[in-house]
Amino acid sequence: MPVRAKYVHTNLIARDWKKLVRFYTDVFGCKPKGPERDMSGAWLDSVTSLRKAHLTGVHLRLPGYIDDGPTLEIFSYDQLVDGEMPAANQCGFAHIGFAVDDVDQALQAVIAAGGGTVGKIATTEVDGVGLLRVVYARDPEGNIVELQKWS
Repeated sequence: MPVRAKYVHTNLIARDWKKLVRFYTDVFGCKPKGPERDMSGAWLDSVTSLRKAHLTGVHLRLPGYIDDGPTLEIFSYDQLVDGEMPAANQCGFAHIGFAVDDVDQALQAVIAAGGGTVGKIATTEVDGVGLLRVVYARDPEGNIVELQKWS
């Protein structure tokens, strides 16, 4: 039997959490939820298995959800480990997706806000679901963002 659970947030570690928060608020209309976080202590060291961990950031309410909906948690650690640019087929969390009214317009907004592209806009018919127009883009730190419209 599954554990009783409720999805609450996805965490994104940023080089500059304030810049990334601005991107997600300006482009997608995410809204800060709750206070900015400034966390450290033995409990955080224990949870993360890091010594002297210290993180700051904020939770963002995602568009289309009410106040108690899931959030995008954008944090920065004082000590960061840089990785390679995420790839669409990389194991682990791959991307965050947003339903948009106009994929072309949304992609231009991402680029204008300092993001970039992964691939090209594509349209396909998904049997039993409908027509999908979709593109993978990147936020200013290289994380993959899916922009999609179903009709």
